[in-house]
Amino acid sequence: MAKPYSTYTDIELFTMIKDGGQEGESAFTELYNRYSSRIHAYCYRVTDDHAHAEDLFQETFIRFHQSAATERTMTNVPGFLMTIARNLCLNYKRSKKNNVPLDDVEHWLADHSPGYEQQELLNLLTRSLELLDEDHREAFVLREYSGMSHGEIAELTGTSIANAKSRVFRAKQKIKSILLPYLKEFS
Repeated sequence: MAKPYSTYTDIELFTMIKDGGQEGESAFTELYNRYSSRIHAYCYRVTDDHAHAEDLFQETFIRFHQSAATERTMTNVPGFLMTIARNLCLNYKRSKKNNVPLDDVEHWLADHSPGYEQQELLNLLTRSLELLDEDHREAFVLREYSGMSHGEIAELTGTSIANAKSRVFRAKQKIKSILLPYLKEFS
């Protein structure tokens, strides 16, 4: 009886994908199951749009699968997947203007449905993320939503660990300054 795919390392599974066939597809499925939720969450947090996040998420795994056909030496599957997702998301963000229509804000502020305070705080956090520059938003999302260490963020973004820590810290400070007036209203 063959060993279950869940017992293989990421590198072994990637090698199986390169070899192709049914074993390769099963190996791809195992890697997809291991990392899909993390990649999808990242795409959504960066784009803040379900439809585009889904497209970028799918494109990430398509490109990952296609990369197995190349003569690539794989050492870090989750890092490689995150790099693909990051590049796709950054390209998407560059092509999209980062404006919030005034009508949307007025409508949002006028809504006072039950459970509104929690929803309002979530919306405020989302809006405050949109106000951050790309570097700080990315570092914050990678740290707080993807659970990456400062070292992993530094490696992914091509910066130093100190720079990654600084970006996360500054993002938190900016978010605090944006949310502080609203939080005072709630207390």
